[in-house]
Amino acid sequence: MANNELHPDLEVKQSAIHGKGLFASQAIKKGEQLGRVRGRRVRQDGPHVLWIDEGQGVRVNGPLKYINHSPKPNACYYDDFTVMAIKNIKVGEEITHYYGEGWE
Repeated sequence: MANNELHPDLEVKQSAIHGKGLFASQAIKKGEQLGRVRGRRVRQDGPHVLWIDEGQGVRVNGPLKYINHSPKPNACYYDDFTVMAIKNIKVGEEITHYYGEGWE
């Protein structure tokens, strides 16, 4: 997968968690790259902002912005902005990430 591509087996649909979500249209194995976050750096919070540290965030563009929070995630963001599956993901399962405390 090229760095700027989204995994071919992902699709955006309505989410039971919040608004829209990103879902597996085919099974995805643990360790597969789901994509790479693209966006512009920001210093203010808002929709689809991924915080790097307390003063710097990235407003995520594209379908990866629809990854919703879960205390039991199946994906994670790495420091190089890749998003990886940390568990096997079943067909129809929503892609989730742990945003941190206070998102329950």
